[in-house]
Amino acid sequence: MRFLLSEIASATEGRLLGADLEVDGASIDSRAIEPGALFVPIVADRDGHEFVDSAMANGAAAHLTTAASSSHPAIAVADTTTALQNMGRLARRRVAGSVIGVTGSVGKTTTKDLMRAALAQSTVVHASHQSFNNELGVPLTLVQAPDDVAVAVTEMGARGVGHIALLCGIARPDIGVVLNVGGAHTELFGDLDGVARAKGELVEALPASGTAILNSDDARVRAMASRTAANVLQFGNAADVAATEVRIDDNLCATFVLNTPWGSARCALTMAGAHIVPNALAAAAAALSVGAPLEAVVEGLSAATGSPWRMEIHELQSGAVVINDAYNANALSMHAAIDGLVRRPASRRVAVVGVMAELGNRHDSDHREIGERLSAEGIEIIAVGTQDYGGTVVADIAEAERHLGQLGQGDVVLLKASRVAGLERLAERLRRQ
Repeated sequence: MRFLLSEIASATEGRLLGADLEVDGASIDSRAIEPGALFVPIVADRDGHEFVDSAMANGAAAHLTTAASSSHPAIAVADTTTALQNMGRLARRRVAGSVIGVTGSVGKTTTKDLMRAALAQSTVVHASHQSFNNELGVPLTLVQAPDDVAVAVTEMGARGVGHIALLCGIARPDIGVVLNVGGAHTELFGDLDGVARAKGELVEALPASGTAILNSDDARVRAMASRTAANVLQFGNAADVAATEVRIDDNLCATFVLNTPWGSARCALTMAGAHIVPNALAAAAAALSVGAPLEAVVEGLSAATGSPWRMEIHELQSGAVVINDAYNANALSMHAAIDGLVRRPASRRVAVVGVMAELGNRHDSDHREIGERLSAEGIEIIAVGTQDYGGTVVADIAEAERHLGQLGQGDVVLLKASRVAGLERLAERLRRQ
């Protein structure tokens, strides 16, 4: 969105330094800033003010600053993170249509990608970049929307109770989608009930005129219906929005009949994994709720592509197949990825796995559960940097690659771990074989 610096100064209680220029959007990354955008230097492990000159050289029109003066057009503010959040609130007031919030322990980014595709066929939609889902990502999503945006989709993550409530105070969603409650970040929440309390803040923030879209197959999510004044629309088995006649092909892509209060239609997905079906149901429910035609929703879902490192399937020159699902991991997403590995025809199945981080007191039991599942399925385990799964333990991805050996026809390899393991680097090494 385009803003005059004076508008931003007013919204952030800042002071204009220099000319009252127009800026188009904002960025916290000096390397990736778009020409004409506002650079927001975040003070964290590094002080973003160190990169102001670089951002301006890369095309930024102006920047925020906590300093009293600047040699570039700028707005002086007390705190740049708070100022960015207030910019998000300013941008939200300009969205004439709906803002959709999406949360859950797994599947947020995939559902956001599907939702954007489902809406893009019939309206101007803007959605979070990659996994921009925190106190910086949500306001950036709104600020970076086009001026004529009709629907904005904001992915909302939580690392503690009260976090989603803060994000809702910025984005003010009128539609909230809760996908599931699982053992992600339980080190911070304590237990699954703590996760549910945090995720449910989204539906609590919805207006009475809004819609809460809930997974009927997850008991903790289903119970959130009592926490909202909004209308409730459920997706899942035997729900308001459901899939029947589900078929999964050898490439792990699903076809099904989408059944909704707006009618039924056959849908074919190109994103891999049976677990994508409930994500598609949630996306369809949200798109239909804001008035997208059923035909356009199905067309969009069928054309949707996912974000990197999420069930990417690569066939190597040798004929071996690599399933790269290395973006992140918890027990829910691990089981879903293993389902995909088991469904894929193979003579040898290997799971290269790394640690599932931030599980707290669930760490041992969840890793043991996944190791037992892999062994029961007859899947070879190569564990990188952890002994918690059993199997063959290796120190790093180079040793994992050596242990895999020369891959060939009939070999299928799954890569799955939390981001700290960096298994996407192994995917690149294997693709170069």
